[in-house]
Amino acid sequence: MKTNKLTTWIMIGMILGVVVGYACHAIAPDAKAAAEIAGYFSIVTDIFLRLIKMIIAPLVFATLVSGMTHMGDSGSVGRIGMKALGWFVLASLTSLLLGMLFVNLLQPGHALNLPLPDVGASTNLKTGALNLKDFITHVFPKSFVEAMANNEILQILVFSLFFGSALNVVQNKTTRALSHAIEELVEVMLKVTDYVMRFAPLGVFAAIAAAITVQGLGVLATYGKFIGSFYFGLLVLWLVLIGAGYVFLKGSVFRLLKLIREPMMLAFSTASSEAAYPKTMEQLEKFGVDEKITGFVLPLGYSFNLDGSMMYQAFAALFIAQAYGIDMPLSQQITMLLVLMVSSKGMAGVPRGSLVVVAAILPMFNLPEAGLLLIMGIDQFLDMGRTATNVIGNSLATAVIAKWEGGIHEPPPDADDAEAALLAAPTEAKA
Repeated sequence: MKTNKLTTWIMIGMILGVVVGYACHAIAPDAKAAAEIAGYFSIVTDIFLRLIKMIIAPLVFATLVSGMTHMGDSGSVGRIGMKALGWFVLASLTSLLLGMLFVNLLQPGHALNLPLPDVGASTNLKTGALNLKDFITHVFPKSFVEAMANNEILQILVFSLFFGSALNVVQNKTTRALSHAIEELVEVMLKVTDYVMRFAPLGVFAAIAAAITVQGLGVLATYGKFIGSFYFGLLVLWLVLIGAGYVFLKGSVFRLLKLIREPMMLAFSTASSEAAYPKTMEQLEKFGVDEKITGFVLPLGYSFNLDGSMMYQAFAALFIAQAYGIDMPLSQQITMLLVLMVSSKGMAGVPRGSLVVVAAILPMFNLPEAGLLLIMGIDQFLDMGRTATNVIGNSLATAVIAKWEGGIHEPPPDADDAEAALLAAPTEAKA
């Protein structure tokens, strides 16, 4: 389903959920009856959540292994790749920390006070006693099959790293065929993800209807606060990213920002990183970045450096905790950030990949999986901002790394400058 059509249907589902939820809230004689009515909506939400969980494990494995097989192993690629990954890690950590900071300061989900759903009781990892020792030990799988069956995202990532590295080293006809098969698996899983997301309007309808049946229309004010808080956090992140770019690019960072306005607007209006990608590459070349560096760093960034998405994941997970009144101490929040740092890598290019990552980490921290549907109805508004932020972050990262590599050359003159030069040429010739 096309993104715009899916967005339209999700909006319709959200509106219908508000209307139906309000009607159910009005006719319910008491809170117990309202909760019983809301329970019927949970049948739909449970099915959709199971479908989301179904795609996580194969999607993580296929996307990460496929990405590793394309990274190459030459000296220059390795040097540029290490610089790029170093920048990406710092940018991702900054984005996550800012997300954690503002969601704790602004408390956008605190007013919801939703009751814990029964579906949230079945989680794989009891994190009440989670400590650093248990966390580190739990990262490493005893069995890949067990990790896949339980959707243990970090264990799948560890196996995928070993598998992808070995696949790059062992080069023969069989492994090349296996690499090709995994690339095809990525395409298949993306199509499966597309199929699953077609049920999103129903899931959103049921989730919104259930929440309003129990809470009434007052719950809608919380959504407005959540959107406003998130965009305020994005604005601060923009300033931090631009400031970091200024340190290396000096005043030319503002010329870069002027050049990428169009891909930013394209990303914002379509909420699609893919739609903005070709124009972003074109504008970076206009800025003067060597096309070889652009061709390597920018795709790598779209897999490992989606700053807006990273902030969103921290925001969304902690918003869900606040909505259900679950207290998460600072130590547990920091652990969650570390998990997000790892689990989000390789998932960035997946449609609505941020939602998939949030869905994957919720059970790890004993958070209700049904909370994902609370934010899915407004995800399009959030996706627009985070996608535009991703364009800024990747453009700045590519330009800075090109600067380090001496890969920024003098850009060609603008069309207006060239025309002015042509007009001036006869006069200069006469002189």
